[in-house]
Amino acid sequence: MAKEKRALQRVYFSLPNKHLERITVPAMNKAELVEAVQKALGDDATKRAAEDALSAVLDSIVTGIKKDKKVQIIGFGTFEVKKRAARMGRNPKTGEAMQIAASKSVGFKASSTLKGSL
Repeated sequence: MAKEKRALQRVYFSLPNKHLERITVPAMNKAELVEAVQKALGDDATKRAAEDALSAVLDSIVTGIKKDKKVQIIGFGTFEVKKRAARMGRNPKTGEAMQIAASKSVGFKASSTLKGSL
């Protein structure tokens, strides 16, 4: 039997003695998500159709974030552009102070419906 390969995601959590413990848990990858969408669409759906549907949704979210800076999906959550101000930091290798430039990032806030279902 072939072993199933899965992407792994590192999760860090703090123990009572303040040390960080690392565990590795499997994370769903895009191919597995396409298979789940194909199953949800039913027996008539092809893998290609499921992949196209997933790509269309993801592309629409990206376009919405770029255009409106916020995409809200009721019952799921909100994707939003977050701005980080410029700040001073330290080079971890040398310890010398350095300027970290301002940047933008995408944040996701889960809806209460999604949180409640976990």
